[in-house]
Amino acid sequence: MLDKTFDAAAVETRVSAVWDEAEAFKAGAGAKPGAAPYSIVIPPPNVTGSLHIGHALNNTLQDVLVRFERMRGRDVLWQPGMDHAGIATQMVVERQLMERQEPGRREIGREKFLEKVWAWKDESGGLIINQLKRLGCSCDWSRERFTMDEGLSKAVTKVFVELYREKLIYRDKRLVNWDPTLQTAVSDLEVENIEMQGHLWHFKYPIEGEEGRSIVVATTRPETMLGDTGIAVHPEDERYKDLIGKYAILPLVGRRLRIVGDEHADPETGSGAVKITPAHDFNDFEVGKRQDLPMVNLFDTEANVVLEGNAEFLDGVAESDDLKATIATINGLDRFTARKRVVAMMEEKGLLEKVEEKPVMVPHDEKSKTTVIEPYLTDQWYADAKTLAQPAIASVREGRTTFIPKNWEKTYFEWMENIRPWCISRQLWWGHQIPAWYGPDGKVFVAYSEDEARAEAATHYGEATDLTRDEDVLDTWFSSALWPFSTLGWPDETPELERYYPTTALVTGFDIIFFWVARMMMTGLHFMGKEPFSDVYIHALVRDEKGAKMSKTKGNVIDPIVLIDEYGADALRFTLAAMAAQGRDIKLATARVEGYRNFATKLWNAARFAEHYECKRVGGFDPATAKETLNRWIATETTRAATAVTGAIEAYRFNDAAAALYRFTWNLYCDWYLEFSKPVLNGEDGPAKTETRATVAWVLDRIISLLHPFMPFLTEELWAREGDEGRTALMLNAWPDLGFEDSDAADEINWLIETISAVRSVRSEMNVPAGAMIELAVSGAAFTTAARLQSHNVLIRRLARAESLTLAHAPRAGALQIVVGEATFSMPLEGVIDIDAERARLLREIDKIAKDVGKIEAKLANEKFMAKAPEEVIEEQRERLAEAAALKAKTEAALARLEPAA
Repeated sequence: MLDKTFDAAAVETRVSAVWDEAEAFKAGAGAKPGAAPYSIVIPPPNVTGSLHIGHALNNTLQDVLVRFERMRGRDVLWQPGMDHAGIATQMVVERQLMERQEPGRREIGREKFLEKVWAWKDESGGLIINQLKRLGCSCDWSRERFTMDEGLSKAVTKVFVELYREKLIYRDKRLVNWDPTLQTAVSDLEVENIEMQGHLWHFKYPIEGEEGRSIVVATTRPETMLGDTGIAVHPEDERYKDLIGKYAILPLVGRRLRIVGDEHADPETGSGAVKITPAHDFNDFEVGKRQDLPMVNLFDTEANVVLEGNAEFLDGVAESDDLKATIATINGLDRFTARKRVVAMMEEKGLLEKVEEKPVMVPHDEKSKTTVIEPYLTDQWYADAKTLAQPAIASVREGRTTFIPKNWEKTYFEWMENIRPWCISRQLWWGHQIPAWYGPDGKVFVAYSEDEARAEAATHYGEATDLTRDEDVLDTWFSSALWPFSTLGWPDETPELERYYPTTALVTGFDIIFFWVARMMMTGLHFMGKEPFSDVYIHALVRDEKGAKMSKTKGNVIDPIVLIDEYGADALRFTLAAMAAQGRDIKLATARVEGYRNFATKLWNAARFAEHYECKRVGGFDPATAKETLNRWIATETTRAATAVTGAIEAYRFNDAAAALYRFTWNLYCDWYLEFSKPVLNGEDGPAKTETRATVAWVLDRIISLLHPFMPFLTEELWAREGDEGRTALMLNAWPDLGFEDSDAADEINWLIETISAVRSVRSEMNVPAGAMIELAVSGAAFTTAARLQSHNVLIRRLARAESLTLAHAPRAGALQIVVGEATFSMPLEGVIDIDAERARLLREIDKIAKDVGKIEAKLANEKFMAKAPEEVIEEQRERLAEAAALKAKTEAALARLEPAA
């Protein structure tokens, strides 16, 4: 017997054990002979991470796909694994050393520090894997990979060496985003620009040889002016045409600054003249290269100003009292203290023309949001992303890889077609150390091993020579870019690589199209000769119930594990899938999860209903043999539901699939079919009862199967409890492939449902007491409708709470009228409700709604409100307006129904 209530926690534990024992998640489990492969690689979560709601959505959708395809008999592999998360992991372990008051990484050295990291990983890393298992993710956990494991490290080395030898990886001195706290380069994509209140300082630079003439430049970072090497003006700017080719003198330093004509300078912005600091600004770096200007790096790795002994700073600058004073005052200061000193010194010299307060976009480390990122000139390793991107662009343009929704292709193209060199080196210890060794003269040897590098060096130098290995590691995304093929064993020629590459689909968020998707496309095409996946499904963002982005500072973060503990994994999964409409962010409210837990309970109770009425599975039951119209109707609707769910999952319309399942299960099966079947099940034994029992069980089995990808725990439990001893696990059972259709039976029962629903709706609108029995008269009924009324008279009267149901030649005078098809149902309410009072109530309600609508419309028409209100607040107001307008229309329709009684 099924328990009285559905206990999600107990069921999840029980079912997980069943799956483990059956090895149901293994690649190829349940596959039909000769089945086509279906493979997905999991976006590898960080080893430092824990499950957040975005992970829950991403992995729920992947699990829906793999369970669906597994049940369809495909040879399925869902490849799991974790990312070593270079920066995050190193920070965690360094913090741990500090908290334990142990020596820091620089004191203990690289080798000992890495031992500490691996020990942390073994003890504390990978919490998220167990959390994904709690969510019900059916990955082949026996194949779990880690981006730092031996096989993936081998793949990373091969890719680096081969790209280097093809001149697609190179070393260059360029400007990078530098994190002074971590003392490493970070990706452009890991920088978040945060608007802060700042200043724009306008400085006067004297023109060489023209006494009293100066050129005004503006800057938000005065400390960098010490590294100015030029001034740019627009070539067509009449104010400055005569100055192009001349020199200005850099105050405080004395460096001659060449004035160049460059379209980077906008005549409409500021003074029209721009100071050029190539070593400390990305735009200036490009101008500096175009105009052949020197590059002067002012900072050390901690963003402290280094002037004394700085050859670049001092090159070409004559000694002067100003220069000595500047060095004495500013050398060694951190950048923000130096900013204040520079401004003060310029003001003292009368060279500060004005200061404007203005909001400034300041680059911050995306993770901490506290460290200000500094453009920094340094030697780094780069990949020639522009060359690698060309085949990847063509793959999407020519349709070999498709983005879903398609609008994300535009985002992909915009980035790929304007892609810059990819800085792939990081100044960390945790990660894949770059396989490059340097000779005593700086000559680099890139090789698969140190022995190979030494052999190359011996050939180059003519004798054995000591080499020093590059201390940097590769960007974490470098190893992740190889994920679809490295996890399958590449560079070895493994059976898995042959079988499952290219993968079928990728499910990911829009925020890593650049980080990950594009780079997997580049490496997959370059090294495997094939696109790594055919479909890229980009899911939306999960926001809070008001539409605001979740953040710890706002305190609106929703923990999926808390939701699983409270409502069960199935309820959370179904909620996320049901709300995953393409191109629309999810507004997640706990009440929605609670609502879908009630849906799980509804199905559980339906199974208990079947058990109570002894509705057991009949082997070989064919709904085509059913005689009862009711049973042929529900079999038809089961086919229609299966078709809708299958088509929606294939098209990545997860919300449509969930909606079809919800409507069919709750509405058609539980609310209508089981209700309609009660008279038969409570009646005499006979063919109708036997057939209905078999049909109840047959449809329940199909519901359980169709729901399985969305609610795996509940459905697997019901499958086992309702089934035969030793039956195959549901997740390895066949997906319902149904073809039964009886449109006549479907039309008849759907008409019956529409009729009862229409009467119930009007009763509710008119505040008819639930226990009140009403009279129903039907006029204008065609022959088919009249026959249906006769056949279902008892059911209609019982479920619509009607005392009588009769045919009439015309609608009754003064009665409410309800049109269903060609027939008109008359419902006299005189004496049942106070019609005048009801009319007055509806008028008051309409007036109240109209006032609410007016207030919302006024707010949305207010320019100040629209300019200042957060987007989620505006969207909330729009939703309230739509809801109020719909309620007003419904209430006005109810009032109109009372007009015949006037």
